[in-house]
Amino acid sequence: MSTPHSFNSTPATLSPLALAIDVGGTKVEAALIDDAGAVLAGSRHRAPTGSGSSREVLADAVRRVIDQTMAIAPVGRAVVGAGIGSAGPISIPDGTVSPLNLPSWRNYPLHELVAHHSGLGSERTVLRLDGLCILLAEYWLGALRGYRNAMGMVVSTGIGGGLILEGRLIGGRSGNAGHIGQLQVRSHSGAGRDLSSTLEGMASGPRIVDWARQHGWPGSTGEELAADYREGSPLAIAAVQRCARAIGTAIASASALLDLEAVAIGGGFARITPDLFRMIQLVVEDTAALDTIRGIDVVPAALADEGPLIGAAGLVHRSDLLPNHSASASLNEIASSLARESI
Repeated sequence: MSTPHSFNSTPATLSPLALAIDVGGTKVEAALIDDAGAVLAGSRHRAPTGSGSSREVLADAVRRVIDQTMAIAPVGRAVVGAGIGSAGPISIPDGTVSPLNLPSWRNYPLHELVAHHSGLGSERTVLRLDGLCILLAEYWLGALRGYRNAMGMVVSTGIGGGLILEGRLIGGRSGNAGHIGQLQVRSHSGAGRDLSSTLEGMASGPRIVDWARQHGWPGSTGEELAADYREGSPLAIAAVQRCARAIGTAIASASALLDLEAVAIGGGFARITPDLFRMIQLVVEDTAALDTIRGIDVVPAALADEGPLIGAAGLVHRSDLLPNHSASASLNEIASSLARESI
């Protein structure tokens, strides 16, 4: 097993770096990102995760990308903290994650793993929901700049989200505020928990592919579905429309509660076709229960596949936006602390 990294507190001669980590249902990624949101060349690494992976296999994947990424850190350039965006649910008080698409990780101490293995320590490590990281990236550098009340969404293996209201990120009691993927978008078919009635259960990439296959579509992947949509396949078109209806309905409901100005949507499945955003916008306009909901901007995330990592880095570089910021050190405080330690 690899050993924890020793933390080099050499004061930064260039802009400081953050170790950014994104944990999802199919992969974990890491990169070093500066305080302008730029990914350090050669520092981005990934490893597979997957629903069939054991607890320790997943942990080893995280350790591996940390090792590969930290090995690229330039001498004389400070890595001031680690930001982790994870599929949820998570528990900020406990530092644990329980991603729905990674069943072997239930109450897994991911914060502790990253803090220890990176050598950065718990005070310099921040864990948040992946949807909040998408939101933070787009608000900081992307499609949501200038908005004060907005939601960021990721539509991929699962569906997650994050919220900014009156210019402040919203965490909630456990850190799961904005988890729009678990919003109920249809009535339960029976008693008890029914995840198939949630937005994620209806509109995530795997669920839309499953729906198409159940109705006779011969393909098996989102990429194939996108290709068939471009070729005008009626089943592929119906599948994309189903996805748009579910997402648009959820956005309209969330907007009734939160009075949102805009929603930025990223993730692999969100790129199935540019038409998806027009379809979602039309559903929002059509189903809005209040006139004030109409006119919300539904836009593609501007930062593409770097968004989750940029948002994770933003947990360090833009800690001023985080809930309970007063209880944690800002980037400037961390950088000053490093400089004092090196004297």
